[in-house]
Amino acid sequence: MPGARRGERRCRVRGGVSGDAGCPVRGKGPPDMLAGMIVLVGGVAGSGKTTVGALFADRLHWPFVDADAFHTAAHIAKMRSGVPLTDADRAPWLAAITAWMDERIAAGESAVAGCSALKRRYREQLLAGCPMAWLAFLEISQELAHARLVGRHGHFFTVRLLDSQFADLESPRDEPRVIVLNGADPPDRLADELIDRLGLVAAPAPAPHRPDGQ
Repeated sequence: MPGARRGERRCRVRGGVSGDAGCPVRGKGPPDMLAGMIVLVGGVAGSGKTTVGALFADRLHWPFVDADAFHTAAHIAKMRSGVPLTDADRAPWLAAITAWMDERIAAGESAVAGCSALKRRYREQLLAGCPMAWLAFLEISQELAHARLVGRHGHFFTVRLLDSQFADLESPRDEPRVIVLNGADPPDRLADELIDRLGLVAAPAPAPHRPDGQ
């Protein structure tokens, strides 16, 4: 792209609306008119990013994907064994997420993804060059995250891994296009707050099915 520095990421935006780095995107119509907008929901394990992200996506009728889907099988096996990922391990994961974001934006498709995004440089990498991308970060205490994690079943994440996440955590402070929310709040309230903070309008619920003749 003309004017871009070598190695600098640039996302093509087809249609939709955009905002600068300092103010939210303000929709002027239904959510399906915001083509190519990506919202990431971040936070440590137990913060509720998957639940909140899925609720937020459902309110807008946008697709949702959990960032665990971008991990390699080897890295999931590593976490299952209780070994935390390193920055080197996370590099291909971040690259896969940014590639997915670029594909959605280039196609004019809005979407939502849950993604821990614990460190500032991770968040900068994910959002760089994409004015249609935002990240909502759910802050939560270590005690509450522990309590929630203990109640989860069937997931590879362990309390040991959670402790390593808090050790790596760099909480967002005045970062462009990063919205910080209180992860202790109910998920429904957080999804509604995020819609409001981004200036979006929830899509109407589908009309109930009526049998023929009614």
